[in-house]
Amino acid sequence: MTNKPFKHQKIATLELDLVKILPLIGQAHASLSNYNGALNHLINPRLLLAPMTAKESAMSSRIEGTQATLTEVLQHEAGECFSGYKYNDIQEILNYKMAMSYAIELLQEKPFIHLNMIREIHKVLLSDVRGESKARGEFRKIQNWIGPKNSTIETASFIPPAPNEIMEYLDEWEKFVNSDYSDILVQLAIVHAQFEIIHPFLDGNGRLGRILIPIFLYSKNYLTEPIFYLSEYLEKNREEYYDRLRDITKNNNWQDWVEFFLKAIVAQANQNRIKIKEVLELHNKQKNIIQEITKSQYITGILDAIFAMPIFTVASFCKYSNIANRNTANAILQKLLDKQIIEQIRTGSGNRGNMYKFSELIDLIDGDE
Repeated sequence: MTNKPFKHQKIATLELDLVKILPLIGQAHASLSNYNGALNHLINPRLLLAPMTAKESAMSSRIEGTQATLTEVLQHEAGECFSGYKYNDIQEILNYKMAMSYAIELLQEKPFIHLNMIREIHKVLLSDVRGESKARGEFRKIQNWIGPKNSTIETASFIPPAPNEIMEYLDEWEKFVNSDYSDILVQLAIVHAQFEIIHPFLDGNGRLGRILIPIFLYSKNYLTEPIFYLSEYLEKNREEYYDRLRDITKNNNWQDWVEFFLKAIVAQANQNRIKIKEVLELHNKQKNIIQEITKSQYITGILDAIFAMPIFTVASFCKYSNIANRNTANAILQKLLDKQIIEQIRTGSGNRGNMYKFSELIDLIDGDE
């Protein structure tokens, strides 16, 4: 039998027993509230948690098949040269970071999520990478499908709604995103799943749908910073993630999906809160140590530099620390090397400078790699 495009269910007709999951809803709200409180203790969270943003970008892209590690992404940003598939993977991950940043910029112009915003984010996400030729920034006008590599529409595991029905579904989705639903976290679970089911683009739907998670919470003033990432949990539970989404389309089972999503929020919020606490403790510890060994007036800049970019060259260190004099920067870095706060991972030659690594922070953020 030939597969047919999925007939999308109206959001208004979803059947959910919220009473049954009230304890889980409460737990998710408490976990996110504690996480947001930890964010508020950071003076400059976007800078201090930049490596966590890079980690999210790597994990979300890994769900789609990329293999580059966080360390490789940071090395690339510091000027290391990669080629072939590794370079392509890294570019996709960096595009994810840029797309998140751009989404935040767009929210400053219009403080709500809208379809033009979605298209603009998609343009950035697929710029100069695999998938760029697949109608970048445009909602699809042809049928797509989801399945194993080299599958056909007849053997697909899921066929999203037909192209001529997409705008009707997206308009409803946009209205729902900006509505006052009974619970904002249940609303987010529905928003994410509906976007993935509509699959409005030919490529990049999964990544864009995950970018929208922190953007949604930030746009609703639920978080003080647009920094909350689920991709690490979703990647580690990838099979269940896709099974729960498929169960919606096959059996209209929204209940199990929402429960899975709320459990993901609880687990990731708790883990990220602990990591933020550890980052802050590391920052405070290194502030005292570095001040003692360098006696430098640039202590704030030094800390900003090694926390925002924990793999770096002298040039990038000067940029982030606002230390204009290279001799001063080199002298500081030598003191950090002597005390093993940083390590040298590449010796410079020609136009390539020495490369350094603040391993303690990377290990804290990314202990599994």
